[in-house]
Amino acid sequence: MEVDPGAGPSDEKLMCRLQGGEAAALAPLMRRWEGPVKRFVFRVVGNTAEAEDLAQEVFVRVFTKRATYRPGAKFSTWCFSIAANQAKNRLRWWRRRPALSLEAWIGTGGDATDESPAGASASHEAARRERIGAVQKAVAALPLDLRATLVLFEYEGQSMADIAAALGCTPKAVENRLYRARQRLKLALAPAD
Repeated sequence: MEVDPGAGPSDEKLMCRLQGGEAAALAPLMRRWEGPVKRFVFRVVGNTAEAEDLAQEVFVRVFTKRATYRPGAKFSTWCFSIAANQAKNRLRWWRRRPALSLEAWIGTGGDATDESPAGASASHEAARRERIGAVQKAVAALPLDLRATLVLFEYEGQSMADIAAALGCTPKAVENRLYRARQRLKLALAPAD
């Protein structure tokens, strides 16, 4: 998903200003990209509070690692690469914490659904929420490499080339991961006979 920069300077110009020592250039980047980064991180880690914290950490990293940004590169790719690494590191940390299972932690993440449409019947809404919950659970059960790839492609609208750059793999690997993720979701979401 590309963010409309509006009338302001481009992401690349803002990053060049940030690299040049103008710390205030980070604010418009945060306004543009905080929402997409939070959505991506939430879909990877499955916890709202953690997504909020990690999104802030991503922008701290953007600031501290600003010298590593290459002018001419897409900011979104670089930013989502940082976000993917932060999410992966957080999940690894939680897997090593025996006090709380990852499944229980993911279950505390709240609901990422929109408000129910006006006039929808209670049973229809309950079925809708059940389907959404099943999809969220199935996505959360995917291995991290498949989950991050799927979220960047399906939910964030990134191209295969951008995903490959963000995740440090080839576009063919992205295509392969998408196929495998979709196959696993198809199996997980198939109606029980």
